[in-house]
Amino acid sequence: MKSLPTMALLGALLVSGAASAATLQVKIDGVASNKGKLRVAVCDQSSFLKKCAIGAMAPARTGSVTVEVPDVPAGDWAVMAYHDENDNQKMDRNEMGIPSEGYGFSHNASAKFGPPQFKQATVTVGASAVTVPVTLKY
Repeated sequence: MKSLPTMALLGALLVSGAASAATLQVKIDGVASNKGKLRVAVCDQSSFLKKCAIGAMAPARTGSVTVEVPDVPAGDWAVMAYHDENDNQKMDRNEMGIPSEGYGFSHNASAKFGPPQFKQATVTVGASAVTVPVTLKY
């Protein structure tokens, strides 16, 4: 008899856990070529512009590509995307440290004079899927 309440509790936890994560659909516009991959990083405030724990990738296609990032926990996140044209798994930069591959942030947060602040790129995730537009800049 003790197993029935335990199973009910476990079921409730599983259902509540499923409701606290969602899929981010990152719609990347402005992809310049079919070379390489599009890489997406989803970062909390402490990992923004550093190594982010959540990510996804998709083959590059000229124009627009949607990359799905499943199971993103509820909360505030920022999305960064870049076009890894040579597929070396890192964003290449020139001698001055400026990215030499296409990149962009959620809300198309401006990166003209350095990277944007977390609050400029924040996306709030709840229980439902969220579409996040990102336009690459080369």
